[in-house]
Amino acid sequence: MKIFLRYTAFLLIVIAVLLPACKERPDKASFEQIETVESLKKHSLEFEKRVERVTDGVYVAIGFGLANSVMIEGNTGVIIVDTLESMETAAEVRSAFAEITEKPIRAVILTHNHADHVFGASVFVDDPAIPVYAHETTSGYIDRIVSVLRPVITRRSMRMFGSFLDDASMVNAGIGPRLNINEGSTIGVVRPTRTYSDELTEVICGVRLRLLHMPGETDDQTCIWLPEKKVLIAADNIYKTFPNLYTIRGTMHRDVTQWAKSLERMRDLNAEHLVPCHTGPVSGREKIRRLLTDYRDAITYVHDQTIRGMNMGLTPDELVQTIKLPPHLAKSPYLQEFYGTVEWSVRGIFSGNLGWFDGNPANLFPLPPKVRAEKIAELAGGEDSLLSRAGKALEDGKYQWALELTDHLLRLDPSNESAIELRVDALTALGEGQSNPNARNYYLTCAAELGRGLKIKKQGVPTPEMVHDLPLSRFFEALAVNLDAQKSADLMQTVCFIFPDCNAAYTVHIRRGVAEIVPRRVENPDISATVDSKMFKEMLAELRNPLATIATEFDIEGGKIAFLKFMALFDPAYEK
Repeated sequence: MKIFLRYTAFLLIVIAVLLPACKERPDKASFEQIETVESLKKHSLEFEKRVERVTDGVYVAIGFGLANSVMIEGNTGVIIVDTLESMETAAEVRSAFAEITEKPIRAVILTHNHADHVFGASVFVDDPAIPVYAHETTSGYIDRIVSVLRPVITRRSMRMFGSFLDDASMVNAGIGPRLNINEGSTIGVVRPTRTYSDELTEVICGVRLRLLHMPGETDDQTCIWLPEKKVLIAADNIYKTFPNLYTIRGTMHRDVTQWAKSLERMRDLNAEHLVPCHTGPVSGREKIRRLLTDYRDAITYVHDQTIRGMNMGLTPDELVQTIKLPPHLAKSPYLQEFYGTVEWSVRGIFSGNLGWFDGNPANLFPLPPKVRAEKIAELAGGEDSLLSRAGKALEDGKYQWALELTDHLLRLDPSNESAIELRVDALTALGEGQSNPNARNYYLTCAAELGRGLKIKKQGVPTPEMVHDLPLSRFFEALAVNLDAQKSADLMQTVCFIFPDCNAAYTVHIRRGVAEIVPRRVENPDISATVDSKMFKEMLAELRNPLATIATEFDIEGGKIAFLKFMALFDPAYEK
């Protein structure tokens, strides 16, 4: 038995049990003579590793990790804004800042909850007295990293960021050179200790700054305004690429109307220096004003035209054919589709407002994928004919059609080697032709998984302190969604977990394939397991050996074998 947690770039930890051993597979995917669109190559120049001076006392580290980190120098110390995606990357940035000044760190500000901004925090917060500022909701969003969706988000994030592609295949990640989280990375989140709701003004080391709640890419975005220096640190509300109004790794609906309003408020500050938390800074009041206006207008245009089309009865597939940015916006260097795309944004806005149903009655109860594949093969004259047509589509350069046809072929026979080969070739060709790195990385990673045996593995190891800080409730929420309904279909069982060190208890009721989590003890459970909460969390985070921990640290009433069988019920289908 193996109890484990899955990690992401932007997101950490979900419980899993009894993962079967897997054959060794390549750690990185390599493609011979891989081609790259020239515009994507040039975009990498944005991420040349450097520390750039924005103005007196404000420096930004670019190209060390996926995000930037900003240092604000005061009279007696410095303030660090955002801490990158791992402790290793954060340590490199801290050393680079130390070459500029040896003044101590007096405060850390987290602009929002994404992994590439918070996972290196413990490198900068090496003294408990250092305050960590963030919006009042940021800590809760960090807790949500322990998400019921972690297995699927992990897969999709690693594909999107190209984490398992070699240097020749993975050109950049659109908003940074790459996401620096791998199996050897250490994750060190530090929870915010000073929070605010709408706005907070502070003077730190003689520097006056305002923390402003500016919902955008996330609901907890914090922008930082330095009024004396006329510097606006913009969080992730703007960067030098079309914004991710929807991200293909998967996300909650992003309210793009709030994002546009935040850009209006940012514009009204009349900043002379704009520091995005991805890509380089911009100086010049009028230039910044025009930039923020164009960014705001692009978001608003896509939103408004999508809603207009929805009200006309158009489906997402129809909308994406018609909604394109106006020429004056489409030519802006800040609105090139190196991260988000207009098409993905249209689809995200549609689903965020109307949900999954596109209005076409044929999609109310569609045929199961395998049945549809059978019908398509029948229309084509049989599977061999369908395979031939897929091959012809590939030969003719119709890569998307070839890819869609292989969907049907592999539904009918997942081991069809000829279909697999065609699909890998189609994915590779689509990846090579993409200027959007998210799409390129996703195509190429899927090709490597299918044709080269690449296995997406967990990334990053949390510090014990970080694991201890995670609420127990999140671990049990993850248990519930990982219950194997078939294994527990005939089971009625109650198991109580007791944590004396924190005076807490959780009871898990299994009722024929359904789990109910109750945050307290109940009378007469079938099994009771008493353990220190820190040991319990460390075991689930694979910082402790599960079997050894259960054998030596758990006090179990009802039998350890019965308890092990109970834990074996929670078996997530991490891989298809």
